[in-house]
Amino acid sequence: MKTTFKILNQPSCCDPATGCCTSESQLPIAIIGGGPIGLAAGAQLISRHQSFILFEQGSEIGSNIRTWGHVTLFSPWQYNMDSTAKELLKQTNWQEPKDEEIPTGNELIDNYLKPLAELEDMKSSIYTNHKVIAITRKNNDKMKSKNRHQQSFVLYVESDGDVKQFEASAVIDATGTWGNPNPAQGNGVWLPEEKALNQKIDYQIPNIETSSNLYANKKIAVIGGGHSAINSLLNLAKLKEKHPMTDITWILRKENIERAYGGEQNDELAARGALGTRIRQLVEEGTITVVTPFYVSSLKKSDKIAIIGEHQSEEKVLEGFDRLIVNTGSRPDFTINRELRLNIDAITESVPALATLIDPNEHSCGTVEAHGEELLRQPEQGFYIVGAKSYGRAPTFLMATGYEQVRSVVAYLTGDLESAKDVKLNLPETGVCNSGLGGCC
Repeated sequence: MKTTFKILNQPSCCDPATGCCTSESQLPIAIIGGGPIGLAAGAQLISRHQSFILFEQGSEIGSNIRTWGHVTLFSPWQYNMDSTAKELLKQTNWQEPKDEEIPTGNELIDNYLKPLAELEDMKSSIYTNHKVIAITRKNNDKMKSKNRHQQSFVLYVESDGDVKQFEASAVIDATGTWGNPNPAQGNGVWLPEEKALNQKIDYQIPNIETSSNLYANKKIAVIGGGHSAINSLLNLAKLKEKHPMTDITWILRKENIERAYGGEQNDELAARGALGTRIRQLVEEGTITVVTPFYVSSLKKSDKIAIIGEHQSEEKVLEGFDRLIVNTGSRPDFTINRELRLNIDAITESVPALATLIDPNEHSCGTVEAHGEELLRQPEQGFYIVGAKSYGRAPTFLMATGYEQVRSVVAYLTGDLESAKDVKLNLPETGVCNSGLGGCC
């Protein structure tokens, strides 16, 4: 089945590079991913009277967020909503959240994303349960150059066991990285032993309260040094208050545990700083046992799980674990982009122009400069990677960054070159983005 869509409201200039309107530019812009950044792109397109189609592989908008819906964000509402989306919502009976309050993932969906997706101009363009499996140029593979940029994009989309084809004038990839986790191994390699343990490992932030039987009075190891690991540890510590035989071990690669605590009281995001303060307290009082620096090399299972690795230049085996929580970050999946011409940074797997700004060996979140369409531009004209996926493997992406990205990209695609170049970004200062894995003191 092949489906194409025609644009509803033609902008005054369809191709900002040439100033010309071709037949291909009559097609909509395709957005992949129905999370906050994808919906923000949709809101920007609505505000510019540009037709679009948005594909979400889950059964609802924000389906990835729902998997960690019980977790409280560290950023308040003021950083979590796109300004253009808010203006659209204010034209309805939407109840705007208070800027200073901090939502959970579920509240982000229910109080913001779902009302946004229900807007008349948005709802008609959204396709849930539609998984994009490939993107290419019409009548071209990756190798063909002749008239390449004059051809439309073709998206192959799987739904209800059928593969459909959709044409688009441009594509915005906002699929993120959540759901594509890094392994426990310190070298980033997935080994068969770890895959065989998948029933005993959580790679997300588990809802320990609703699945307490899996963790209560068990010996649990949390592997990872970022905010996801800290959230998992705090939830386990809360469980330990009711089930004191719960044994919690925190395994991370940082040379100094102090690095994991982040900015604490110096963090401009108070809730993020509070995470570090609370986890420090639990470590110092002995509720959580810390093993660092520890580089995991393999996992073994007999009756219990053993973690083999290097600690202080010697091999060490940590034994007797009932379950693992592996929060070692996520990585982008470029499978759907294989037939497109991409430029990806060799270290961070990010958009190359962002790499020096976000390399976790060097940067602080607050040092990320304002950036938009120009830095996100790919060799494949009309294709953009935005949101967390644009950061590749780099941690601590803030939604506010993605909102400015798509505002600039949409401005460019609809011919407003001046607005596309006028990028502004104001992020809170903190030192927590540094991974502590070398390259910085």
